Amino acid sequence: MKTFWQTIWVALSMYSRLPVPRAEWNSKNMRYALCALPLVGVFSGISLWLWDWLCRALEPGEMLLGAGVVLLPILVTGGIHMDGFCDTCDALASHGDREKKLAIMKDSNAGAFAVLGCACYLLFYFALASQWQTGGTWAFLMGLAMVLERALAGLSLCLMPCARNSGLARIFADGAAKKNTGIFLAFVAILSFCGLIFVGKIVGGLMGIAAFLLWLWYGAWAKKELGGITGDLQGYFVQLCEMGQLAVLVFATLAL
Repeated sequence: MKTFWQTIWVALSMYSRLPVPRAEWNSKNMRYALCALPLVGVFSGISLWLWDWLCRALEPGEMLLGAGVVLLPILVTGGIHMDGFCDTCDALASHGDREKKLAIMKDSNAGAFAVLGCACYLLFYFALASQWQTGGTWAFLMGLAMVLERALAGLSLCLMPCARNSGLARIFADGAAKKNTGIFLAFVAILSFCGLIFVGKIVGGLMGIAAFLLWLWYGAWAKKELGGITGDLQGYFVQLCEMGQLAVLVFATLAL
């Protein structure tokens, strides 16, 4: 039981800023740490539901409501996925070869294209979030979407090679019991997809399909461009998948 909880603390301490007990990064605790990655999506969804509830009670303007929808997931995760998104934007903008792109991702400094990419992302995300419909359903759908995207991100580490021999992606991939972890994360992904359909009907189904299509594209693209995945690419995927599913939620709702 102690190992079970420490496995969860390892994942939450790495991929969130939730106040959890410290846990040692040893072989036992790392073995199934990726299984706990979708829990970060659960807590992000809870934060959105609470914000949705507060906005229903106070009825603020669309801009304040949308700002909360944008900021809360970043606050829960501590911006770790956004950091990977920014590093990847810098690397892609270099138009260099594989080694150059990997070197740029490893650099902790943010370049001009990281700032520009982050600004454009947040601007579009805010525009989408300003269309938020309170009542709880959208918060529940986005919570399921955040669980789904993290299950798929963890599944990537079980199925795909890493692009380099160091970094967080390599640490989690090498320490994972890939077969059992992959089966569990695939089950969570399917369960989340079914939840999206149950709650959102056609709209929820389209959100799930969008996530799976982005995941398939991400796997093929990462392997072609960089020979595998990195921690930064994982963050890039999570952020793209999150905004993509929100975009489907907004536009599909408007269309239907």
